[in-house]
Amino acid sequence: MAAAVTCAAGALTLLLASSAWASPFPTKATAAAVDVGSLRDLSGATPVSVTLSLQLRNEQSARDLAQAVYTKGNASFHQFLTPEEFKSKFGATDADVSAVSARLAAYGLSAERSSATTLKVTGTPAALEKAFQVHLHVYDVAASAAAPSYRFFAPTTAAKIPSELSSVVAGVVGLSSRPQFAPHSFRSPAKHGTLQVQLPKGSATLPDPLGALTVVDFEQYYDVTPLINQGLTGKGRTLGIVTLASFTPSDAFAYWSALGLNVSNERLKIINIDGGPGAPSDDSGSLETTIDVQQSGGIAPGAKIRLYQAPNTNQAFLDAWVRAVDDDKAESISCSWGEWEWFDNLANSPVTDPFTGETVSELKAFDEVFLQAALQGQSLFAASGDAGAYDANDGLTPPDFSLALSVDNPASDPYITAAGGTTLAGTQTFSLPNNGSISVNVPVERVWSWDYLLPLCNALGLDPIECGIFPVGSGGGVSFEFKLPFYQEGLAGTQKTQPDQVFIDEDTIPPQTLVVLPANYAGRNVPDISFNADPDTGYVVYYTSSSTGFGLEDFWGGTSFVGPQLNGVVGLIGEDLGRLGLLNPALYALAKQHGAYTGSSAPFNIINTGNNDFYYGRNGYSPAVGIGTLDVAHLAKALKETAGH
Repeated sequence: MAAAVTCAAGALTLLLASSAWASPFPTKATAAAVDVGSLRDLSGATPVSVTLSLQLRNEQSARDLAQAVYTKGNASFHQFLTPEEFKSKFGATDADVSAVSARLAAYGLSAERSSATTLKVTGTPAALEKAFQVHLHVYDVAASAAAPSYRFFAPTTAAKIPSELSSVVAGVVGLSSRPQFAPHSFRSPAKHGTLQVQLPKGSATLPDPLGALTVVDFEQYYDVTPLINQGLTGKGRTLGIVTLASFTPSDAFAYWSALGLNVSNERLKIINIDGGPGAPSDDSGSLETTIDVQQSGGIAPGAKIRLYQAPNTNQAFLDAWVRAVDDDKAESISCSWGEWEWFDNLANSPVTDPFTGETVSELKAFDEVFLQAALQGQSLFAASGDAGAYDANDGLTPPDFSLALSVDNPASDPYITAAGGTTLAGTQTFSLPNNGSISVNVPVERVWSWDYLLPLCNALGLDPIECGIFPVGSGGGVSFEFKLPFYQEGLAGTQKTQPDQVFIDEDTIPPQTLVVLPANYAGRNVPDISFNADPDTGYVVYYTSSSTGFGLEDFWGGTSFVGPQLNGVVGLIGEDLGRLGLLNPALYALAKQHGAYTGSSAPFNIINTGNNDFYYGRNGYSPAVGIGTLDVAHLAKALKETAGH
């Protein structure tokens, strides 16, 4: 027995160190976690760190200032703060932090301030359990066909903030080390057969075929080329990327070189957060990071890139965002990882009853960091997800879980621009097992969902779930965690949460209701803006796979492409206009103007066909695709006029 405990403790120490081990991201194939015992019994005095979210001082004043900073005509318009000014105005005082640190020391915990909004706390499992009234257990997850086995720790009850800390501390993040976030990219399923796509007759041609597009095609299709012709490259700008997997840098340089882009060999700086995510691997999501770097850096080849890479845990994800915002060296930051916003409130996972005791939301901790970024003039972008209107079911298999209209976080946060997806027009021809073929015509660019592939699935004898076309598409809908932000007020096309939305685990006996979602809530609508994200009309990635080595992989898509594309676009525009900050107020102000979609200088393209399995495209805003897609050159001109340049 002693030998078994020693082995388990060694494995746990490796997990805690996060030096070489790369955690697999959760998928439908991830096995159920098995409780193997108490963390304190298995690891003894091995230290564990958590991140405390600190209450903002004058929080409402900070939010009011954010609205003023993005309201043209206000005296504070685009008067951005430095990190030091934000801390001075809204961060917890040094005296409060010292008092909290002294109280934590009484529990045997050491504390060090890590930012204006966070405190890093370290101690033994026993000390953490005592301070936050939890029991920490270790869980094993068996290997799947695509990922190795791993273990993590998590509380068996929800954490509680000690009463003597509650006036300063808003929440604790890091009592669970479970990998929980998923990348928002995927490839066209092999079961669909060999695919060839042709552009509609009479349309403008692109350098590459659909399914193998590059940033050069993107620039031509969405009218970025005029900015390139002006000599804009993103010079003097820095693009930030927050990610939860490492990658092979030579892949990005090979991609840029193949496209003839003039980039500096010194442009990429990698910052490891909380020890870093470990070595690159397919099951940890390295392709996701590869996409982010290639796309953003390819669109703005003259920009520098700061890659903040962290282990796939809620604490490390928060710590990465904190570092990226507190550094304030990147004028724009994109992220392609996320999960259903309600899961961020599930502080006591993997406990089945999320309402045991007093739950502490992680959403507020992230939101405060994003608020700081907005006040500092940083533009943030996040993928809206690839499960259409049913983000809760991303990675979960219906009918094991009921369908619930839901949106992804961090894209649902009001201080982030949420990136949705479309399908480009064209004729898609698929091979069939009987040596025949079937063609599906997409006449115009539309909201991305794969409902248009039903004829293919019927020909294959598969229902939509077996065929892999449901739920799939542009993540979008209505948040029930964040209210409708000021910039979406009065906007035609926004919606409230729908009635009768219940998330049920159907795989238990009896079925367990996990959460009943509120109806008719006037929440934040996502996404904000979209580009092509359908794998069938998607992109090529230069990628070194941990299983097959280096290769060019085509037919990749997902809203993961759109976030970094927006990051690169802002890098180009920012070279001319400087910091743009939170882009949403300007986008929605333009969308409300006459001529937003018509005329020779319209900044937006209408996407009024298709759906994301619930919400439909329309002439204007919709929770399926946002405002529409961008004409980037026209947007740059409109922003320049708005800024008074």
